[in-house]
Amino acid sequence: MSATDRPGPGAPLNGAATGTDRLRILVSGMIAGVPHQGGATWAVLQYILGLRRLGHQVLFIEPVEAEAIRPTGAGLTDSENAAYFRRVVREFGLDGAAALLLAGTKETLGMGYEELRRIASDCDVLLNISGMLADGELLEAIPRRVYLDLDPAFVQLWCAVEGIDMRFDAHTHFVTVGLSIGTPDSSIPTCGRTWISTLQPIVLEHWPAAETIEHDAFTTVANWRGYGSVHHGGVFYGQKAHSVRPFFELPSRTRERVRLALSIHPDEVSDLQALSANGWELLEPSRLTGTPGDYQRFVRGSKGEIGFAKSGYVEAACGWFSDRSICYLASGRPVLAQDTGFTRHLPVGEGLLAFATLDDAVHGIDVLRSDYARHAVAARELAASHFESGRVLSRLLDEVGAIW
Repeated sequence: MSATDRPGPGAPLNGAATGTDRLRILVSGMIAGVPHQGGATWAVLQYILGLRRLGHQVLFIEPVEAEAIRPTGAGLTDSENAAYFRRVVREFGLDGAAALLLAGTKETLGMGYEELRRIASDCDVLLNISGMLADGELLEAIPRRVYLDLDPAFVQLWCAVEGIDMRFDAHTHFVTVGLSIGTPDSSIPTCGRTWISTLQPIVLEHWPAAETIEHDAFTTVANWRGYGSVHHGGVFYGQKAHSVRPFFELPSRTRERVRLALSIHPDEVSDLQALSANGWELLEPSRLTGTPGDYQRFVRGSKGEIGFAKSGYVEAACGWFSDRSICYLASGRPVLAQDTGFTRHLPVGEGLLAFATLDDAVHGIDVLRSDYARHAVAARELAASHFESGRVLSRLLDEVGAIW
C-alpha cells in the first residue's frame, strides 16, 4: 500500500485498524524523566512523529521513576516533569495519544491507565527505547516487542560484563543504532541476541534547511559525563570527557570558533581550566537547548558541528552516529564527527567528515572552510538520502516483521 493511500499522521488513535492499512504502535522512551533536555526529547520525537507520518497509529507512554520526580516530594501531576511533558505533548499534537506513567503504579498524566491497557492490548508493535517500559500489563500482549538500543556497546557491556538486567527477556526483537554491533567489525558481546542495526530517523519537514548563521562557530551539545564507564578485556569504555581531552588544543589550531553547549560539573576544575586556556567557548545548555524549540534554534543557527562521541563508542568501533549530528545535517550544517566506525556505513567527504586524531580534526575544519557552501548543500542531501524518517522507519518495521 502506498504512503498516499494511508491515513494521515493526525489520524485518531482510536480509529479502526485493519492490519492492511496501518499498524498500532506503542512507543516508550524518555522525554520528561530528565526534563529540559531538548536534544533528548527530539531523539524520541523523531520516532513518534516519523511513524505517525507514515500513517500508523502511535501511542506514547513514558514511565518515570518516583525518584526522578522534581522537585523532591512533588506529586506526579504537579511536578516539573509533568509540566514539561504537557508542553511537549501540546506542541507536537500528541494530546489523546500520550501518557506519563509513575513507574510501578497505575497513576498517569494524560490518558488513564485502563485506557492505556486496552489500547496496548491491541497494538501490533512495541518500540521500547532503552527498554524503559517494564509494565507487563501494558506490553506482554503485544506480539512484536522491540528493544531499541540507543547506547550501543554500553548496553551490551552492562549486561554481559556487569550483569545488569537490561530487560532483554521481555522483548522479541533487538534493534541497535550501533551499525557494527553483531558484526566481525566489533568485538562487543551480543548477549546471545541477534541485533538488527538501524540508522536514526529525522522528520525532514520539521527540520528544513537553515539560512541565517547566528553562532559563527562550530558547535555541539554534550554531557561531559553521563554515567559510569566500563572496563572489559583490557579496554576502557569511557565518557565524553575521555574523548575530548586529547583534543584540548583544537581551538588554538584553527581560525574557526568552537562553542560547546556543555553540561559539566563545576568540580571538574582541571578540565574547565584546560578548555578555557585553549579557547573553547562554553555555553550553558539549559539556557540554550532546554526545549525542543531552543535546541532546534541552536543547531540551525550554528555554522556546523564538531561532534565528539563517548570514548566507549570509539573504542568499541560500534558504528554509532549521533541523532544530534543528523539534525545538523538536515539543517544544512556540515558535520565533522569523531569516527566510531560509522565511516564503514555512511558516505564521508562532502557534508560529513570524520576525524580520529587532532590533526584530522584540524584538517577537517580547513576542508569545510574551503568550500562551505558546497558542504552545506551536501549535508542536507545526505540527511535526505540516508536518514529520512519514512525510509528508515519503514525498513525498521520490515526488519522486525511488522507488515502492513
